[in-house]
Amino acid sequence: MAATIEGLLGEISGVEHPTEELQLLKTALLSIPVNALRDAVSGQRFNVIFALLNSDCREQVELCVDILERILIALSPVCLVQKYRAELQAGLTHPNDTVKILALTQAIQCLSKLSHSKPGLDKLFHGDLLAVLKDVMATSDIVRYRIYELVVEISSVSPISLGYCANSSFISQLLGELTGDDVLVRATAIEMVTTLAQSQHGRQYLAQQGIMDKISNMIRGAETDSFSSLYIPGLVKFFGNLAIMDSPQQVCETYPAFQNKVFEMALDPDPVMNGVALDTLGLLGSTIEGKQVLQKTGEQFRTVLRRMSQLASSGATELRVRSLDAISQLLTLQPEQQTEDLLALTESWFHLLSKQPMDMIRNISTQPFPELHCGALRIFTAIATQPWGQRLMVSTPSFMEFVLDRSTGQTKEAKDAKFELVGSLVSSSTAVQILGSQQYISLKAYLREGPYYVSAVASVATEGAE
Repeated sequence: MAATIEGLLGEISGVEHPTEELQLLKTALLSIPVNALRDAVSGQRFNVIFALLNSDCREQVELCVDILERILIALSPVCLVQKYRAELQAGLTHPNDTVKILALTQAIQCLSKLSHSKPGLDKLFHGDLLAVLKDVMATSDIVRYRIYELVVEISSVSPISLGYCANSSFISQLLGELTGDDVLVRATAIEMVTTLAQSQHGRQYLAQQGIMDKISNMIRGAETDSFSSLYIPGLVKFFGNLAIMDSPQQVCETYPAFQNKVFEMALDPDPVMNGVALDTLGLLGSTIEGKQVLQKTGEQFRTVLRRMSQLASSGATELRVRSLDAISQLLTLQPEQQTEDLLALTESWFHLLSKQPMDMIRNISTQPFPELHCGALRIFTAIATQPWGQRLMVSTPSFMEFVLDRSTGQTKEAKDAKFELVGSLVSSSTAVQILGSQQYISLKAYLREGPYYVSAVASVATEGAE
């Protein structure tokens, strides 16, 4: 195949309008599996393809981009820099945006690799390439976003790499986009700042720059902005991630606008707002500190929890699933977390869901949507390790029969979810005492047989019916 590629490259070099030959080369490259591509292209020189990008023929340029995208997948960043540095740098200022984005994508991979060492950072930030990148940023929003992505990726590597990016003014420019006039650009900037906050040194830098306060103020000021629905979800996600990485209590107490906005979004008629609020509440409620923070708000959170139950029962399918997942996170306690106070908290929350919460969740689990079935089972799994949950299960008519019934939920995901529920019950130290030895033996047998077991009697009955 390498010989074929070499031959086609030779033919392309000798033709004035090589559209047909380029198409043949593209087809040949696409026919090679990705894992074999490196061997096929590493010994070849594709400079002729780069040269053909400088054409007014749109079809020719598009074919060249397709070919280069394919071969550049196979080459390592180091190899690209060694072989095609000049060509890629020239591509950054190409008049065709497709070529520019191709060059930028490959340049970003190379530069990201360089940023993992101090000599590489010196080469990147003290060379002419930095000036080229700054000029290219003015081309379009898409190109600017890609360079910001590179800056955030480099900044996340270490405090040293963050220092280089900060000194180059890239980060201050990104942070300036947070309060720009274009709300779509603002929304994108928030996503990137959220990524930067995933490293501890990134969070420290943002705090020093007053970004947390700025984002909190943006949440407060959103009520007077008719376009706030485009960027508010991003602001809330930022603080949600911050709370999990640092401290839910500290974040909620320092930035009360965040917590108030989450509650407001949960009660909002807009399903987009509901979805973000549900995910954030689930995230907060997945930690003990987060559970305690929510409990402290009293009736505020109880109102929100009832709304979550409402969405789980009768919302759009996607919202129902997200609500069920959030509820299961709120109710989950690991065995070592099961203090008297926390058990009382999760039990009280469960009873706020409905007058008959066991029936409500079981009704959801019997509906013909696998994702709802599994979401409901995850709630039962959450309470299965807690004594109050086990007492509810054994006292609810026919519930234990439902748990042991393999005919409910026929998809792999449903069988796995049921198996996890059974496993949670069996692993609990209070299960024998509360459920009784006979139920415990049946559950152990279910666990031993595995999630996909089919009894011989059921098999014979099925064959007879056929």
